[in-house]
Parts: sequence; C-alpha cells; structure tokens
Amino acid sequence: MDIAALIAWVVTALGGFYMLGVWLSHGGARGGTSHLPVPVVFGHFALAAVGLVVWIVYVITDKDALAWTAFALLLPVALLGFVMLARWIPVHRDRAAELGGAGQNAPAERHFPVPVVAGHGLAAVVTLVLVLLTALGMGE
Repeated sequence: MDIAALIAWVVTALGGFYMLGVWLSHGGARGGTSHLPVPVVFGHFALAAVGLVVWIVYVITDKDALAWTAFALLLPVALLGFVMLARWIPVHRDRAAELGGAGQNAPAERHFPVPVVAGHGLAAVVTLVLVLLTALGMGE
C-alpha cells in the first residue's frame, strides 16, 4: 500500500505543479487580483513537497515514525488545499457566468482547468487515505 500511496502522491503533485505553473504564469505570485494568498499557495506546496520526501524515505526505510510524520504533514496540506478550493470556487463561478471568458484583470486562478482541480483533489484524498491506512499498518 505504501507504493500505491507514493504513486497517488506523485499524481497529486503533478496536478499541483501544473496549477502552480498556471498560477505563476498569470501573475498569481505578484498579488494583483488573485484570491489565493501567496503564503497559502507556497505553504501548501512546501509542506506537500516535504511530506513527499518523508514518504519516499519511509518507503525505503519502513520506519513507522516516518509514515506518521508524512501523515501529520498531510493534514495542514489538506487544510490549506481546502482553503484554496473555497477561494477558487467563486472565481470559477464568475468565469462561468461571463460569456467572454477571462479578461486581462482576471485572477490567475481563473485559468485553472476544472478537470485538473478535480483530479488534484481526488488524488489528494486518495493519498491521504492510503498514507493513513499504511501508517495504521493495514495492507502489510
């Protein structure tokens, strides 16, 4: 199950990297009209990256403390992800309401493709569950 969690985590990270790239390329880090606070975005990214490294070390060493550490790191990652999702939904609804699409002054996160957002979230939930089940010793 630890390898399945690793695969799910990498898939989640790929979606996250894509959205981070879209957000940065549309000026998200410069503030402007983005509804996603820069510290939240980079905090989510940093904690997830550290957690992934911890999980890789766990897979190599099979030390239970590392599995629990990775799970503990995922909790604030998930919380920050929900914060960003809650702030993204109104931006997405505004885009859907506009017939002309995103304008020049549109928030950077308006350019996130819905399938990528949904896939990232689904993969994140799968990752969290698999990491928890692994830490609990299930699937050994």
